[in-house]
Amino acid sequence: MHVLPRSPRPPTFAAASAGALALGLALAAVVVPPASAAPAAAEPDLGPNVVVVDPSMTTAEIQSIADGIHARQADDEMGTGRYSLLFRPGSYGTADDPLQIQVGYYTEVAGLGATPGDVRITGKVEVYNRCFDAAGAPVAAGSPGAECFALNNFWRGISNLTIDVNSVGQDDCRGGNNFWAVSQAVSMRRVEVTGGGLTLMDYCSGPSFASGGFIADSRADVVINGSQQQWLTRNSEIGSWSNGVWNQTFSGVVGAPDDAGYPDPPYTTLERTPVSREKPYLFIGADGAWNVRVPQAQQGSSGTSWAEGLTAGRTIPLRDFYVADPSDSVAQINAQLARGRHLLLTPGVYDVDRSIAVKRADTVVLGLGLATLTAVEGAVPLRLADRPGIVVAGVTIDAGTVESPVLLQVGTKNGNNGARTSSAANPTTLSDVYFRIGGPHVGKTDIALEVNSDRVLVDHTWVWRADHGVEDFDTAQGFLGDDERWVTNVGRNGVVVNGDDVTATGLFVEHFQEHNTVWNGERGRVVLYQNELPYDPPTQADWTTPDGTLGWAAYKVDDSVQQHQLWGGGVYVYNRNNPDIVTTNGYEVPRRPGVSLQHVMTKNLSGPGTITHVVNGVGDAVDGVPDPGDPDGYEDPSYVLSYP
Repeated sequence: MHVLPRSPRPPTFAAASAGALALGLALAAVVVPPASAAPAAAEPDLGPNVVVVDPSMTTAEIQSIADGIHARQADDEMGTGRYSLLFRPGSYGTADDPLQIQVGYYTEVAGLGATPGDVRITGKVEVYNRCFDAAGAPVAAGSPGAECFALNNFWRGISNLTIDVNSVGQDDCRGGNNFWAVSQAVSMRRVEVTGGGLTLMDYCSGPSFASGGFIADSRADVVINGSQQQWLTRNSEIGSWSNGVWNQTFSGVVGAPDDAGYPDPPYTTLERTPVSREKPYLFIGADGAWNVRVPQAQQGSSGTSWAEGLTAGRTIPLRDFYVADPSDSVAQINAQLARGRHLLLTPGVYDVDRSIAVKRADTVVLGLGLATLTAVEGAVPLRLADRPGIVVAGVTIDAGTVESPVLLQVGTKNGNNGARTSSAANPTTLSDVYFRIGGPHVGKTDIALEVNSDRVLVDHTWVWRADHGVEDFDTAQGFLGDDERWVTNVGRNGVVVNGDDVTATGLFVEHFQEHNTVWNGERGRVVLYQNELPYDPPTQADWTTPDGTLGWAAYKVDDSVQQHQLWGGGVYVYNRNNPDIVTTNGYEVPRRPGVSLQHVMTKNLSGPGTITHVVNGVGDAVDGVPDPGDPDGYEDPSYVLSYP
């Protein structure tokens, strides 16, 4: 979601020049060894953009490294830089000299302990609003006429550490809270926040519009939602949660607010998460060896996975992984996978001209620093066999300039050489896997994510046909070149699910040119769905289904499906190219007892375009016309508490 109420988004720029990192920081293969006499173990070569720091370093040294990465990545929304800042077990920062980190684009900050308490940062790990002048150029907060918001704060993450909030040296406004003002494709996992609150809005440089986001397996006392338009918190523990905008969903969260008053406040609360598996993570063992912990799947779970110690699962030595970098060919990677090795993708952009093929059960593909696979010559960048226990995590997949049939295919429509071998106890799992069609360059695909296997878990994804970018379109022909984008950046369906018993927790899908999500499999379950319809259909004829229905419903469950459940859904409209565009329904599902939608809504983003009904002709229209007598001057969403 990327629209400011009553104001078009400023143009974005792939910003920071190489000179922005004027610190003499040699990021090439930076691995800082421990000063203590830890047991000897071979240090892995994790590539030029992984920085590993040690508690023996001074706070000033670490602050300089973190500031350097942020200076490069703060405004580099469409750039190619990818970074991981990793912390060895220990304590960082002090009460008088805290470590205060800001996290920019394509950057992950993670601890290397077995549990979040093994890495403690006294200070902060934060994301603030980005600010722009009237011409759309990035400027500092407080600059005359600056407009500041978090709507485009994508592609970054934090995991596996504890933050003891300390604001020493910051202005009074930022005292007492760790700021995490983010939007889509951002995850906070395995994080404990102590000594202060966690705010999901940067209220110090408002208006602070934001449209995230995702928290899992974390613990915090006071959480300030602020202006977050939608949010999923899963399998966590909170002391309190303040307010909500349109769609706040809690699943398996100890301390979650009650949802009896929906839609005021707009909370959806599930006591337990139907299916969950936490994301794999790097850690250094007591012997100094590097490993990857792969959590086991859970059924009907709540709370954090580490409340009683090490997260249940299996440990894989890092030596069992092929550590790839962008110079590796797909043939090299596939040869290593065929030998039974797992795959670690170090930070960078990988040009993929044929499919990376994951064929063995229980294979782990783990990306660092939002490692990105870009399709070349219409390739399918990643194919997963119909085998149990395959886990893909921390990977971004970009469409290329030649149309691909699909960007990530899980199983094949007819199975893989016989009976399907999926497992409810050990599902194929996608964690923090993101998709992009357009943005840094023209992109084309028919489908982004196709799930054909049964019993797959999709745990947080953002599937984005870009509504803005730096593709060098002629902006005189439309807002940000939007008239050209409809025919050049092709993406028909974001997610197509053909498998049975597929569960999605945090399904964010936006701007595709037909149904954004198509669900053909039985017994599908979705916990939080977020969608924006495409901004850019030129005419109603371009946005009409073959049977004559005006517009493509964002969320389409096939008429043959007998059982399906959705908890917490939001579909938004902003037809900036043509204000007369109409979409009949936000959701279309079979009307039968086994199909259930709980707490779904539609919303006009204070601009042009209309959704006539929420689901199957039920629910009021949203067209951007303010509600009579509404003091804020905006039109409220249209809510359906339960369907049918």
